[in-house]
Amino acid sequence: MTGAETEDDIPLGERKTVTDFCYLLDKSKQLFNGLRDLPQYGHKQWQSYFGRTFDVYTKLWKFQQQHRQVLDSRYGLKRWQIGEVASKIGQLYYHYYLRTSETSYLNEAFSFYSAIRQRSYYFQVNKEDRPELVVKKLRYYARYIVVCLLLNKMDLVKVLVKELSEEIEDYTQRFNTEDQLEWNLVLQEVAAFVEADPVVVLNDNNSVVVTSNRLQEGSVPPLEQGMVVGQLVLADALIIGNCNNQVKFSELTIDMFRMLQALEREPVNLATQTSKQGTLEPNEKPAKRENPHKYLLYKPTFSQLFTFLSASFKELPANSVLLVYLSATGVFPAGHSDYEGPYDFGGVLTNTNRDVVNGETVQKRNQAQKEMHCLHPGDLFPFTRKPLFVIVDSSNSTAYKNFTNLFGQPLVCLLSPTVYPKSVQDQSQRGSLFTLFLYSPLLAFSSVCGLSNVRRGLWERAQEFLRKVYRDIGQLITRSRTIDQAFLQFFGDEFLRLLLIRFVFCSAALRLHKLFRESRSFPESYPELPKQDTVESSLLQKHILELATILDVQSLFWDDSLEAY
Repeated sequence: MTGAETEDDIPLGERKTVTDFCYLLDKSKQLFNGLRDLPQYGHKQWQSYFGRTFDVYTKLWKFQQQHRQVLDSRYGLKRWQIGEVASKIGQLYYHYYLRTSETSYLNEAFSFYSAIRQRSYYFQVNKEDRPELVVKKLRYYARYIVVCLLLNKMDLVKVLVKELSEEIEDYTQRFNTEDQLEWNLVLQEVAAFVEADPVVVLNDNNSVVVTSNRLQEGSVPPLEQGMVVGQLVLADALIIGNCNNQVKFSELTIDMFRMLQALEREPVNLATQTSKQGTLEPNEKPAKRENPHKYLLYKPTFSQLFTFLSASFKELPANSVLLVYLSATGVFPAGHSDYEGPYDFGGVLTNTNRDVVNGETVQKRNQAQKEMHCLHPGDLFPFTRKPLFVIVDSSNSTAYKNFTNLFGQPLVCLLSPTVYPKSVQDQSQRGSLFTLFLYSPLLAFSSVCGLSNVRRGLWERAQEFLRKVYRDIGQLITRSRTIDQAFLQFFGDEFLRLLLIRFVFCSAALRLHKLFRESRSFPESYPELPKQDTVESSLLQKHILELATILDVQSLFWDDSLEAY
């Protein structure tokens, strides 16, 4: 209520408008705060609650639009409060994307975040002497940047980072706060994230071309007529990041960021965007799940990792595949035992911060005991009761070669090199070369050849050539007489088919590259691929040399016709 007005001076209708608005505002905050208490795993428990929250925010958003004049004069509605509601709706859409993996909801989040900036909802915040309001604005910027990164809007990211930098500077000068270092770290992280790609594609005017590496129409080689492959579908994926010193932003390492895009189709705008912004009725959802459902786990403890694995396993539909991607520091065995079982080769690191017993972190007592904060190959054995596709990017990836298929279900492990040449190792902070190959083979190939930029026309020509190479690799896999059936059982799914093809391309390219001399510098798999039919195929070697010639880097590769190995 404004000025000296008493409640009696305000017309009844306007008083009811203010009361209804306050009710919706309180209800929306209550529901939004309750989202934190929902279980992070499982597909069913959270959906009805999310639906109710969206419903209230939809009503609140429309209500403030319809009654803005009354709310301005009688309630004293500030523009930053409208911005706060829009920001919450953006967050809801973003979290809906995280829970469903439907990229179209990223566009919805973007439209709300974008509107906040275009309409300057937070503009007045800097004039108020309230640091907590400025923090709301800074957090909005950080969330907007995450959504823009996921949508590959890199030009806008750079603009937002510059604006955020100015806002942080203004904030720290006006208020002597303790969180200055934290906000400067946020800036450093996002700047490193944006610069993580080792190769840029340039237009003729030297501006950077943004390339997308999500699954696009026509980017997956079709199956040959009459080819019999498995009908399995990739339904669930756990993307785990626990690499020390790798570029990260907002609990996403660069490896996790790349792998999540490799498991998504290009986003489309929801048809409902303009007509019913802020609603999520069940009939508005995409007709079928376009992308596998994903859990993104940044530095999980063993307990957390096992809980999410169990939840995914429990809810995996029939004829579906669970993918586990591990990008993590290697853990090596302390000593050798007479019997070498699935817990004797080490594995990859899980986070130790929160695994405590009686308030103390448990230390190993002797060498005979196994490392506790480690995902051993044996830890995955129970989950091989259903089709399992594992990717391990680690300095101890080969621990997972020692798998045993106990239950006869389809099982494949793709394993990164464990040793890289120094020039490649020096780049590891910007993400692993192996994951880069699975995400964008041409980016990885150019990087390993020492290129820092490629002209757009040349890039497109090389990509076109690679499509032919992928088609041929697909035929090498499906026509091989000695290949393990597990590979073919996964080959019916487009995401898994592309990952297998890229894996073979990566293996073949590194085998021919002169810098990669040790067998430990080549990817491996369980079961093993028949080398002569795939990674050492003369047809594929010829293709790799042709690609090297297109990019004018043929001198970096062994050519059998010119020189001996």
